[in-house]
Formats: sequence, structure tokens, C-alpha cells
Amino acid sequence: METPKTGYQVQSYSVPVKRYCQTLDLRDSPELIAEYRKRHSQAEAWPEILAGIREVGILEMEIYILGTRLFMIVETPVDFDWDTAMARLNTLPRQQEWEEYMAIFQQAAPGMSSAEKWKPMERMFHLYNT
Repeated sequence: METPKTGYQVQSYSVPVKRYCQTLDLRDSPELIAEYRKRHSQAEAWPEILAGIREVGILEMEIYILGTRLFMIVETPVDFDWDTAMARLNTLPRQQEWEEYMAIFQQAAPGMSSAEKWKPMERMFHLYNT
């Protein structure tokens, strides 16, 4: 079983990919955080939302949590255009309904799109094998 101390396996691809890292805070309520976690479980996640994420070209998406802070990693093909994909995602079936429902848990204003809620993080350090 993967845990923070043993690490998380990552997908490898036969093509180059790029990564987006974003953050969002949840409301400081253990009950709401527990429900947010439940709604993102394999059993509870809405199939239309998962299909929409794939439809706009996202290869992988992971969300990590520490207290009220969420950290999301999105991996895409190198030629992926974030703004175009997010505009498209916003028009897909049930996406608006999902965003409204998630706003209950998030420190975000009602009516905000996913792209407006999740804030991009700046990479300030990296270490790669060359």
C-alpha cells in the first residue's frame, strides 16, 4: 500500500509530458473535509467529470491534502494549452454542477470555474538527472 512515507507510483509515458501544480484551500471544517474526500473517492466521483478531464487532454491528475490545503498535479502532453482546455472543460456536461457542489467545501466564491479556483504554483526548485 502506498503511503506518504513509502511514496506514490507515477505513470510513465512514451511521449514527453508537462506538469501543472496548483493549490486550493478547503473550509476549515473536519466534517466538510471528510465529505470532500468522500466525494473524490473512486466510488463517489462523478463519471462525467472524470470523462471530461480526459476529454480535454489531461493524462493524469492527482490531488494531495494536508489539513485544509489541497495540492493538485496535472500531467498533460507537451502541446497541451491550459486556457483552451479549461474553457472547454467548463462547457462539458455536469461540470458547472460539480463546481457549484465543490464550492461548498472550498474557500472559493460560488460560480467560479475550476480554473479560477485552483491557483497555479510557481516551481522554485527542481533536481533532475541529466
